[in-house]
Amino acid sequence: MRWDALFADMESQFAEADRLALDTEVNERTRAELVQQRLEDRLRAALGYRIGVHLSCGESVQGEVMHVGADALLLNEEHRQVLIPFTAAARYVGLGRGVHAETSSVRRSIGLAHSLRCLARDRAELAVTVGGGAGIGTLHGVIDRVGKDYIDLALLSPGEMRRIRNVGQVSTIPFMALAMIRSRKPDEL
Repeated sequence: MRWDALFADMESQFAEADRLALDTEVNERTRAELVQQRLEDRLRAALGYRIGVHLSCGESVQGEVMHVGADALLLNEEHRQVLIPFTAAARYVGLGRGVHAETSSVRRSIGLAHSLRCLARDRAELAVTVGGGAGIGTLHGVIDRVGKDYIDLALLSPGEMRRIRNVGQVSTIPFMALAMIRSRKPDEL
Protein backbone atom coordinates (compact mmCIF):
# COMPACT_ATOMS: atom_id res chain seq x y z
CA MET A 1 0.00 0.00 0.00
CA ARG A 2 2.82 2.40 0.83
CA TRP A 3 4.47 1.58 -2.47
CA ASP A 4 1.27 2.49 -4.37
CA ALA A 5 1.13 5.86 -2.64
CA LEU A 6 4.80 6.49 -3.31
CA PHE A 7 4.47 5.67 -7.02
CA ALA A 8 1.29 7.75 -7.31
CA ASP A 9 3.06 10.67 -5.68
CA MET A 10 6.03 10.28 -8.03
CA GLU A 11 3.73 10.09 -11.07
CA SER A 12 1.93 13.27 -10.03
CA GLN A 13 5.28 15.03 -9.54
CA PHE A 14 6.43 13.94 -13.02
CA ALA A 15 3.11 15.02 -14.54
CA GLU A 16 3.39 18.42 -12.84
CA ALA A 17 7.00 18.78 -14.06
CA ASP A 18 5.89 17.91 -17.62
CA ARG A 19 3.05 20.45 -17.41
CA LEU A 20 5.42 23.16 -16.18
CA ALA A 21 7.92 22.35 -18.92
CA LEU A 22 5.16 22.58 -21.54
CA ASP A 23 3.93 25.91 -20.10
CA THR A 24 7.48 27.25 -20.17
CA GLU A 25 7.96 26.15 -23.78
CA VAL A 26 4.64 27.71 -24.86
CA ASN A 27 5.54 30.98 -23.13
CA GLU A 28 8.99 31.05 -24.76
CA ARG A 29 7.55 30.39 -28.21
CA THR A 30 4.91 33.09 -27.69
CA ARG A 31 7.60 35.60 -26.72
CA ALA A 32 9.68 34.58 -29.75
CA GLU A 33 6.66 35.11 -32.03
CA LEU A 34 5.93 38.53 -30.50
CA VAL A 35 9.49 39.65 -31.19
CA GLN A 36 8.91 38.89 -34.88
CA GLN A 37 5.65 40.89 -35.14
CA ARG A 38 5.86 44.12 -37.11
CA LEU A 39 3.75 47.20 -36.45
CA GLU A 40 2.53 47.26 -40.05
CA ASP A 41 1.16 43.71 -39.59
CA ARG A 42 -0.76 44.82 -36.48
CA LEU A 43 -2.12 47.80 -38.45
CA ARG A 44 -3.02 45.55 -41.39
CA ALA A 45 -5.09 43.39 -39.01
CA ALA A 46 -7.13 46.54 -38.27
CA LEU A 47 -8.20 47.04 -41.93
CA GLY A 48 -11.81 48.18 -41.97
CA TYR A 49 -11.77 49.20 -38.29
CA ARG A 50 -11.74 52.67 -36.77
CA ILE A 51 -8.56 53.61 -34.88
CA GLY A 52 -6.98 56.73 -33.45
CA VAL A 53 -3.50 57.94 -34.33
CA HIS A 54 -1.69 60.46 -32.14
CA LEU A 55 1.08 62.15 -34.09
CA SER A 56 4.45 63.26 -32.75
CA CYS A 57 3.60 66.84 -33.72
CA GLY A 58 0.67 66.87 -31.25
CA GLU A 59 -2.18 66.42 -33.73
CA SER A 60 -4.47 63.39 -33.65
CA VAL A 61 -6.61 61.68 -36.27
CA GLN A 62 -9.39 59.11 -36.10
CA GLY A 63 -10.62 57.08 -39.01
CA GLU A 64 -11.17 53.72 -40.65
CA VAL A 65 -8.00 51.95 -41.74
CA MET A 66 -8.19 51.61 -45.54
CA HIS A 67 -4.66 50.64 -46.55
CA VAL A 68 -1.38 49.80 -44.85
CA GLY A 69 1.76 50.09 -46.94
CA ALA A 70 5.44 49.61 -46.28
CA ASP A 71 5.87 52.90 -44.40
CA ALA A 72 2.48 54.64 -44.25
CA LEU A 73 -1.20 54.01 -43.64
CA LEU A 74 -4.35 55.49 -45.12
CA LEU A 75 -7.35 56.38 -42.96
CA ASN A 76 -10.84 57.42 -44.04
CA GLU A 77 -12.23 60.35 -42.10
CA GLU A 78 -15.78 61.55 -42.73
CA HIS A 79 -15.03 63.61 -45.87
CA ARG A 80 -11.30 63.12 -46.32
CA GLN A 81 -8.61 60.52 -46.57
CA VAL A 82 -5.49 60.89 -44.44
CA LEU A 83 -2.11 59.49 -45.38
CA ILE A 84 0.12 59.10 -42.32
CA PRO A 85 3.79 58.07 -42.46
CA PHE A 86 4.62 55.54 -39.74
CA THR A 87 7.47 57.82 -38.62
CA ALA A 88 4.97 60.58 -37.77
CA ALA A 89 2.93 58.47 -35.34
CA ALA A 90 3.64 58.60 -31.62
CA ARG A 91 0.94 56.07 -30.67
CA TYR A 92 -2.10 54.21 -31.95
CA VAL A 93 -5.39 53.67 -30.10
CA GLY A 94 -7.84 50.89 -30.84
CA LEU A 95 -5.59 48.26 -32.40
CA GLY A 96 -6.69 44.76 -31.62
CA ARG A 97 -4.34 41.92 -30.78
CA GLY A 98 -4.52 40.49 -34.30
CA VAL A 99 -1.64 40.31 -36.74
CA HIS A 100 -1.93 40.00 -40.52
CA ALA A 101 1.29 39.68 -42.49
CA GLU A 102 1.20 40.83 -46.12
CA THR A 103 1.97 37.90 -48.42
CA SER A 104 2.22 39.92 -51.63
CA SER A 105 5.71 41.34 -52.17
CA VAL A 106 4.24 43.94 -54.52
CA ARG A 107 1.78 45.24 -51.93
CA ARG A 108 4.46 45.07 -49.25
CA SER A 109 6.73 47.32 -51.35
CA ILE A 110 4.13 50.08 -51.91
CA GLY A 111 5.28 52.92 -49.72
CA LEU A 112 4.82 56.59 -49.00
CA ALA A 113 6.59 57.77 -52.17
CA HIS A 114 4.28 55.66 -54.34
CA SER A 115 1.18 57.13 -52.67
CA LEU A 116 2.52 60.66 -53.01
CA ARG A 117 3.26 60.10 -56.72
CA CYS A 118 -0.37 59.02 -57.23
CA LEU A 119 -1.55 62.23 -55.53
CA ALA A 120 0.82 64.27 -57.72
CA ARG A 121 -0.40 62.52 -60.87
CA ASP A 122 -4.04 63.21 -59.94
CA ARG A 123 -3.20 66.87 -59.14
CA ALA A 124 -5.11 66.37 -55.89
CA GLU A 125 -5.76 69.36 -53.67
CA LEU A 126 -4.07 68.59 -50.36
CA ALA A 127 -3.67 69.84 -46.83
CA VAL A 128 -0.14 68.85 -45.80
CA THR A 129 0.67 68.99 -42.10
CA VAL A 130 4.35 69.32 -41.31
CA GLY A 131 5.68 68.96 -37.81
CA GLY A 132 8.99 69.06 -36.11
CA GLY A 133 11.27 71.26 -34.09
CA ALA A 134 9.95 74.41 -35.74
CA GLY A 135 6.36 73.64 -34.77
CA ILE A 136 3.29 72.47 -36.62
CA GLY A 137 1.99 73.98 -39.82
CA THR A 138 -0.55 73.05 -42.46
CA LEU A 139 0.13 73.93 -46.07
CA HIS A 140 -2.49 73.79 -48.82
CA GLY A 141 -1.56 72.98 -52.37
CA VAL A 142 -0.78 70.45 -55.05
CA ILE A 143 2.27 68.20 -55.27
CA ASP A 144 4.40 69.20 -58.25
CA ARG A 145 7.18 66.67 -57.81
CA VAL A 146 8.05 63.66 -55.68
CA GLY A 147 11.71 62.81 -55.19
CA LYS A 148 13.27 59.92 -53.35
CA ASP A 149 12.81 61.59 -49.95
CA TYR A 150 10.99 64.89 -50.57
CA ILE A 151 8.03 66.55 -52.27
CA ASP A 152 7.67 69.92 -53.96
CA LEU A 153 4.33 71.40 -52.92
CA ALA A 154 2.88 74.29 -54.94
CA LEU A 155 1.11 76.39 -52.31
CA LEU A 156 -2.42 77.50 -53.21
CA SER A 157 -5.38 78.96 -51.41
CA PRO A 158 -7.89 76.20 -50.62
CA GLY A 159 -10.22 75.63 -53.57
CA GLU A 160 -7.92 77.23 -56.17
CA MET A 161 -6.81 75.31 -59.24
CA ARG A 162 -3.11 74.71 -59.89
CA ARG A 163 -2.23 77.55 -62.30
CA ILE A 164 1.04 79.47 -62.39
CA ARG A 165 -0.67 82.73 -61.45
CA ASN A 166 -2.32 81.07 -58.37
CA VAL A 167 0.87 79.58 -56.92
CA GLY A 168 2.15 81.60 -53.98
CA GLN A 169 5.38 79.63 -53.71
CA VAL A 170 6.74 76.13 -54.04
CA SER A 171 7.94 74.47 -50.83
CA THR A 172 10.26 71.49 -50.76
CA ILE A 173 9.32 69.24 -47.84
CA PRO A 174 11.41 66.26 -46.72
CA PHE A 175 9.44 63.06 -46.06
CA MET A 176 10.70 63.07 -42.47
CA ALA A 177 8.88 66.39 -41.85
CA LEU A 178 5.51 65.07 -43.11
CA ALA A 179 3.02 64.47 -40.31
CA MET A 180 -0.08 63.79 -42.42
CA ILE A 181 -1.53 64.51 -45.85
CA ARG A 182 -5.27 65.04 -46.18
CA SER A 183 -7.13 64.79 -49.48
CA ARG A 184 -10.74 64.55 -50.52
CA LYS A 185 -12.18 61.07 -50.82
CA PRO A 186 -12.20 59.89 -54.45
CA ASP A 187 -16.01 59.60 -54.45
CA GLU A 188 -16.33 63.26 -53.43
CA LEU A 189 -14.27 64.74 -56.26
